[in-house]
Amino acid sequence: MSQIVVVALYKFVTLEDFEAKRQPLLDVLTRYGVKGTLLLAREGINGTIAGPREGMDRVLDWLRADPRLSDLDHKESLCDEMPFYRTKVKLKKEIVTIGVPDVSPNETVGTYVEPGDWNALISDPEVLLIDTRNDYEVSIGTFEGALDPQTKSFREFPEYIKAHYDPEKHKKVAMFCTGGIRCEKASSYMLQQGFDEVYHLKGGILKYFEEVPAEQSKWNGECFVFDNRVTVRHDLAPGSFDQCHACRHPISAEEKAAPQYEEGVSCPRCYASLPEKTRRRAEERQKQVRLAKLRNQPHPIGQPQAMASPGGAPNKP
Repeated sequence: MSQIVVVALYKFVTLEDFEAKRQPLLDVLTRYGVKGTLLLAREGINGTIAGPREGMDRVLDWLRADPRLSDLDHKESLCDEMPFYRTKVKLKKEIVTIGVPDVSPNETVGTYVEPGDWNALISDPEVLLIDTRNDYEVSIGTFEGALDPQTKSFREFPEYIKAHYDPEKHKKVAMFCTGGIRCEKASSYMLQQGFDEVYHLKGGILKYFEEVPAEQSKWNGECFVFDNRVTVRHDLAPGSFDQCHACRHPISAEEKAAPQYEEGVSCPRCYASLPEKTRRRAEERQKQVRLAKLRNQPHPIGQPQAMASPGGAPNKP
C-alpha cells in the first residue's frame, strides 16, 4: 500500500486570530513531516497537504482541537511519492479569491448535494450545470453536460455569470469544482445575485470519486489536482498527464512528443510566447534537477539554500 496520504481540506469559518495560528500550524506540519500549502484567512482555511499516515492524523487532530474546526471535513487519496517539495502556511485575504466584496459562505450558501445524489440532480434537464474551474482544468475532464465558463482565473467567474445567465430564466443551477471550495463561494455569489435554487457538489469532484463507483460515474476524463501528480483518475490513482513547468498547464503524452516540448522548459502551448528570461530560468532549474538525480540527492526545489548550483547561486523555485 502507498505510504503517502494526500489530504485536501477547507472550511469556511470565521477565524479572527488567523494570523496568530500561522506559526503554530507550520510548526506542527514540519514536526510530523507533512508538506504542501495551507491558506489561512479570516474567512477560514484551505489547502492540500501530504505526509505519512501517522503524521497526517496528528495534523488533522491538531486542527480539529480548535472548536471552530472540530467538524473539519477532508478528502484523502494515496500516492507512492511525496507530491510536494515544500511546507507552507500562507496568510490571505480570502482562502479562495472571487474578487467580489461581501461574498461569504459563512453568511449564505447554496444547497449541498451529497455525491450519491449528484447523478440524479444533474440528469434533470431543467438544471443548469456549471463547471466553476478554470479552462485548463476543464480541458482534462468534466461531468457530462457541464458548461465550461472558459475562465483563466476564478476572479472571472462573476462576470461570466452576469454575461450569460438570468435569475428569472435559470431557476435551477448546479455547480462543482475539485474539492468543493470554489463552488461553495460561487453559490454564495449567485444567491447574492438573485438566483433562487443553487446547488453544489459537497466535497467536490474528489469526494465524488471517493464515494461513487466508476461504473455509475457521469464523469468523463481525469481530474486536475494541485500537486505533482497533476491529474487523478476516478479511482484516485495518478493520471496520465504531466505539467509544463513554464506555463503550468497539464500536458498529454502527445504534446510531450512534439518538437516544442522540452522537459521542465516549454511545451507546444507556451513555446512561441515564452519570454527569454523565463526560458533561461526554466533551463537552469531543469539543469539543477538533472544534477540532483545524477548525484542521488533530493529534488533541489524545497531544499536549503546551501544546496546551490555549481556557480554558487542558490536554486530558485
